[in-house]
Amino acid sequence: MQNKSRLHILFIFIFLLLFGACTAQIPKPHTISRTCPAPTQSQKGQLLPRLCFRPNAVPLEKIVAENNITVGTPLYIRIFKQEKILELWAKRKEHYVLLKSYPICKYSGKLGPKQRSGDRQAPEGVYALTRKSLQPNSHYHLALNIDYPNRYDRQHRRTGDLIMIHGKCSSIGCFAMGDHQIEEIYHMVEAAFHHGVKLIYVSIYPFRMDEAHLSRRRHSYWYPFWKNLQEGYQMFEATHVPPFTAVCKGRYTFRKRGKDLTVMQEGNITKEQNLTNLTKN
Repeated sequence: MQNKSRLHILFIFIFLLLFGACTAQIPKPHTISRTCPAPTQSQKGQLLPRLCFRPNAVPLEKIVAENNITVGTPLYIRIFKQEKILELWAKRKEHYVLLKSYPICKYSGKLGPKQRSGDRQAPEGVYALTRKSLQPNSHYHLALNIDYPNRYDRQHRRTGDLIMIHGKCSSIGCFAMGDHQIEEIYHMVEAAFHHGVKLIYVSIYPFRMDEAHLSRRRHSYWYPFWKNLQEGYQMFEATHVPPFTAVCKGRYTFRKRGKDLTVMQEGNITKEQNLTNLTKN
């Protein structure tokens, strides 16, 4: 009986010792917190967890100030699917400078353009934002309608609508940027329209269109289409000024420009300004 009592006491002692060791590792409630570490370079092309999709440590306002950029200046947006990157460029003096590269939280589909409604494919090509593109009451926090299908898409009988650059982290044919990122992009675009900019080009590429990347896909069905897009990509790389873009006989055509896409007087639209229109039939 005495041995049983000793064993019972020993068991209780061991139990209390183990319980104390476990509870000692649990932090007090006020020390528990959820943090979102800044992503590494390799993570920028990957889908980050939705709760921690806050990859931009430096506020856009600080970058704008450091680059002597005036809020409301003309903008240019480039999207690269494979790299999952959205670039926001702004005009400074005669050329455009890269303000910020945003990792895309999610887009749907694969490399290649959108062809029909419901194919869950994100588009490729050159699109245009106008004041009507602003969607402040979107179910995805904020959204920018890129005006798909454009004139090129319609000439190739592509269908679909309501393709957006928006917040949150879910996508069916759109580019989801996360709420924190879309706020920066949206407000810069809104300010540009408020200051008289009429149109902002959005160039969507399958990947960075240098010769090395393109040559590796020379057997792709989309190779001729991508070679056509490469013309505009190379023109911007050489000048850092977005080229005028038009559609002629089922192809994109690009032309160097030096003027802004700002306020156009009615009844006095020049040939250059007419080239910017990708939406009319």
